Amino acid sequence: MTALDPVLFTFLNGSDIEQLELNDTEVLDAVEQGLLAQGRGETVIEPRVHLTPDPAFNGHFNVLRGYVAPLGMAGVKIVGDYVDNYKSGLPSEMALLNLFDPRTGMPLAVLDATAITEMRTGAITALGARHLARTDAKVLGHIGARATSYWNVRLLDRIFDLDEIRVHSRRPESRKAFAERLERDLGKPVIVTDDWRSCVEGADIVVEASRLERPEPLLRTEWIAPGALVVPYGTMSAVELTLTDIMDKVVVDDWGQCRSGPFGALRAHVESGRLSESTLHGELCEIVAGDKPGRERPDETILFWHRGLSLSDIALGAAVLAKAAERGLGQKLRFS
Repeated sequence: MTALDPVLFTFLNGSDIEQLELNDTEVLDAVEQGLLAQGRGETVIEPRVHLTPDPAFNGHFNVLRGYVAPLGMAGVKIVGDYVDNYKSGLPSEMALLNLFDPRTGMPLAVLDATAITEMRTGAITALGARHLARTDAKVLGHIGARATSYWNVRLLDRIFDLDEIRVHSRRPESRKAFAERLERDLGKPVIVTDDWRSCVEGADIVVEASRLERPEPLLRTEWIAPGALVVPYGTMSAVELTLTDIMDKVVVDDWGQCRSGPFGALRAHVESGRLSESTLHGELCEIVAGDKPGRERPDETILFWHRGLSLSDIALGAAVLAKAAERGLGQKLRFS
């Protein structure tokens, strides 16, 4: 390239990504490769930062940053998280992922990362469960019906072929529509519950993906069955402080992100000292890389807290970009 050559980058909009029709295996494999690179020390991840333009807007931006050496890509994702967007017919989370050549800083691509965020979140939930849930887990209790919730359930069912799926969310219309979509796509019945307790009590896997305006302990520790896996990842905590007291293992996606910042399901547990580097079993990437064990006994009760990894966005974004190139999708835009 000379100084006179134009600098081009690829732009993929939401329609482009939808046309790619990524399947479950492609999503899981891409995100797992990101975890493996993280576990091998081949990544750089910076804790996310936040921008709250005005508390009256009831939302904020998350900025995630990372580098995945085996992919030869650095990335920055900006995702808005606006609780009331449903009132305007908008997704609560909309995102852009920017991919760069880490050697030169040259822009490689800009992607609509809304679907990528949904898919990679579900993949982290499911991959965590692959290593941390009982292999015979058949009952799922899922709180929340936001966009990431669909991929949680879809990919968990892909791995465990669930016998019973229970769902609950704050708004009756959202949980009904959520269950109908799952039934249509998974080809099996989904139980819609009217309350948290009937959704999660006694389930083998409990996922808490609620959207609360402020922390509120709605998920009771006493409802968790021995041997269960609990995956809470709401922005605002919905769990009791006693939840970690019953856990044999607590696993996170990245301790650097979990130990800092104003948000997260176990924020109060970190601030109170209940969860610390010394009480933590490890990061999921360490388990994926084989450096630490996952579940070791059927009776272990385990908690997996994920905050969301820029590395997962980059890994899935790279897979999307490669498939789009094969299909001839996307636009080449001139940067300079």
